[in-house]
Amino acid sequence: MMKNAFECLLRKRNSKGILPSSSSSSVRCIAQKKNLCSSSTTQTQTAAARTVPRERVECVVIGAGVVGLAVARELALRGREVLVLDSAPTFGTATSSRNSEVIHAGIYYPPNSLKAILCVRGREMLYKYCSVHNIPHKQIGKLIVATGASEIPKLDDLMNRGIQNGVDGLRKIEASEAKRMEPELQCVKALLSPASGIVDTHSLMLSLVGEAESHRTTFSYNTTVIGAHLEGNRIYVHVSETKHLENWNVRNLLHPELVLIPELVVNSTGLSATALANRFDGLHSGVVPSGYYARGCYFTLSNTRFRPFNHLIYPIPEDGGLGVHVTLDLDGQVRFGPDVEWIEGIDDISSFLNRFDYSVCVNRSKRFYPEIRKYYPNLKDGSLEPGYAGIRPKLSGPRQSPVDFLIQGEDAHGVPGLVNLFGIESPGLTSSLAIAEHIASRYLK
Repeated sequence: MMKNAFECLLRKRNSKGILPSSSSSSVRCIAQKKNLCSSSTTQTQTAAARTVPRERVECVVIGAGVVGLAVARELALRGREVLVLDSAPTFGTATSSRNSEVIHAGIYYPPNSLKAILCVRGREMLYKYCSVHNIPHKQIGKLIVATGASEIPKLDDLMNRGIQNGVDGLRKIEASEAKRMEPELQCVKALLSPASGIVDTHSLMLSLVGEAESHRTTFSYNTTVIGAHLEGNRIYVHVSETKHLENWNVRNLLHPELVLIPELVVNSTGLSATALANRFDGLHSGVVPSGYYARGCYFTLSNTRFRPFNHLIYPIPEDGGLGVHVTLDLDGQVRFGPDVEWIEGIDDISSFLNRFDYSVCVNRSKRFYPEIRKYYPNLKDGSLEPGYAGIRPKLSGPRQSPVDFLIQGEDAHGVPGLVNLFGIESPGLTSSLAIAEHIASRYLK
């Protein structure tokens, strides 16, 4: 896959009258060298990188999740040659395909934070994009509910924060009005957010891929970035085919098969963003934040003839997430989740190759029933079936305050042409187009 991608990249250059920066024998060399690992375990990855083929490219985006795809599309629309690398066989296999598929309004985030600014801007951009490109979506609205008197002040805080963030149409409603809107709902007060909605994430990503490809973007799947190093003021990106990592022995050093020399590289690897940045030789370790993983399970509603809700229903946020909430997909299926389970002990290669445990234990539903019944008391025993699980890349751990998106460029780490995206969890999907706009506007030269 990597060989084919680079041959395609060279053909695109030649069709535009652009000479390749190194001979095409570099590409042939990739196919010929099935194992470039040195027998000497004392040789560093950076030293090994000096002995393998090199190729200059204009822009590299590492990670083909929804944010990486949006970034690639935006760079391509601005006339840049873009190469997207992902360790998986296709796009969007991790967090982008394992979430609630909600278009957030921008309520939860501190005023003037990146999450607040990019969520509100991204929501506007996303609704417009979906309308123009016929992406299935629906602005169904959300009710954030207080199920006890002690939660009402928190509801007030959320409303005030949303107004400060520029979210239009927010309205606090009494229990009676909420009950008329959603007869199955139990609450003492609720906050109505008409701007919230849902989107078919796969269709969105497919559209972004198609648009990027039509503007000189090349995709190389089954291709893993295993690190990078600095030479002068340039970053050199170390690349390997994914299959060569699958049986890697952790006692041996990783060796690249190809080194890319980009003018701009965007680390949009989501779950492995911090692990990858720590493998950038020459990048000061103090600028890479600690990363945490929060696993969340979803259960689907079964054994019911009618859908109990027509709006998204959210409780007051909890530690590590927004609480076990009701989401609806565009086919009308009702899902509950996610919960929060902090996980540890993930090594770099497991994060690079998305080797997380995504199974959903049936017994976990026992924790869901009492949480859901706080606002949906008529939930019947046995009506929850395991759905799916997702992992959130977080910059704050258990019992720590939520942390903002971290979009880190040269001004933060001193490396020209490197942009790291850390902690792009919710509302990453909603913010994706705005994140791409932000990066292109700020870091393209």
